[in-house]
Amino acid sequence: MNFLLDPNVGYILAVGGLMLAILALFTPGTGILEIGALFAVVLAAFSISNFGINTWALALLILGIFPFILATRRSGKIYFLIIAMAALVVGSVFLIATPEGGPAVNPYLAIFVSAVSCAFLWFMGRRSLEAIAMPAKSLAELIGKTGEAHTDIYAEGSAYVDGEEWSARSQVFIPVGSQVRVIGREGLVLVVEPAQAEA
Repeated sequence: MNFLLDPNVGYILAVGGLMLAILALFTPGTGILEIGALFAVVLAAFSISNFGINTWALALLILGIFPFILATRRSGKIYFLIIAMAALVVGSVFLIATPEGGPAVNPYLAIFVSAVSCAFLWFMGRRSLEAIAMPAKSLAELIGKTGEAHTDIYAEGSAYVDGEEWSARSQVFIPVGSQVRVIGREGLVLVVEPAQAEA
């Protein structure tokens, strides 16, 4: 476990955990991404606890999640995505502090990881913004269509409908592999029911 005493490892684990958590927002219900994110964050917290942290950087890192959610789930504005990326880069690079208060992370590693994480956020964010910008008619046409539950669906999950993977929720438990019918939508989340409910 000595490798966890390296601030660069703690930095990679923290950013990786955050990326997995964001990815889990886009593919809810699998459980694998959520567990991976939790595991990475716990290891990162252990690693970072051996060093000083800049509380302002931690706050910036946490607060940076909200503009990302605003951009991809609510407003569809690209400037929220840019704010989220800036918060992630600055917050993660300055999170682990040297005794003098400067960043303890190798600057070359920070540049590389920041570039990769920003590319990931940009890709995920742009895909969400494109989906939000879809004509309302296209999304409304999904109502009444049937598909298949790709995960267990209740409070959250995912379903394959009309050739695409969608986040979904239901009032009743629907097991993976079941046929579902779309009865409504909440933003980019489809509200579904078991397809045989009508019968």
